[in-house]
Amino acid sequence: MSVANLKAALPDYAKDTKLNLGSVTTTSSLTEQQLWGTVLACALATRSARVIAELSEDAGDNLSAEAFTAAKAAASIMAMNNVYYRATHLIGDETYATMPAKLRMQVIGNPGVDKVDFELWCLAVSAVNGCGRCLESHEQVLRASGMPREQIQEAIRIAAVVNATAATLEAEAALVTV
Repeated sequence: MSVANLKAALPDYAKDTKLNLGSVTTTSSLTEQQLWGTVLACALATRSARVIAELSEDAGDNLSAEAFTAAKAAASIMAMNNVYYRATHLIGDETYATMPAKLRMQVIGNPGVDKVDFELWCLAVSAVNGCGRCLESHEQVLRASGMPREQIQEAIRIAAVVNATAATLEAEAALVTV
């Protein structure tokens, strides 16, 4: 199970996705931990069992046990936060933004890995989940910590490609059962 297996499974019409999957996982300017934590967190955010199984193996080969767990935690906490903050934003009444969330989010303050890496993973998951408010918040934290925009963009590209891989393979699996 691996990136190579996913690339082989992608149909011909998804050649761009296949090439992009190879590119974002082999030509990254991110650290290995940032890269593979982003890949794993985004795979989990897609909820695609196949993509999770394939990419978690490669991520496990490149991440410490602590980083692997932290990437899972990023996907988990953002699954909650992205729904909450996207909803309070989309309602259109700014009063909701001033109300306490009353949701436990301790892992964000103490993720068990470098805070910048965890913030990057949260940003990437927020891209998959489509939460503008969370994207803005995590991008601001990353920029304040000195991360260049190009590396933030790279995490967003990884999110986009992992999501496209999952969408394509899930659609193909559904079409086979029709």
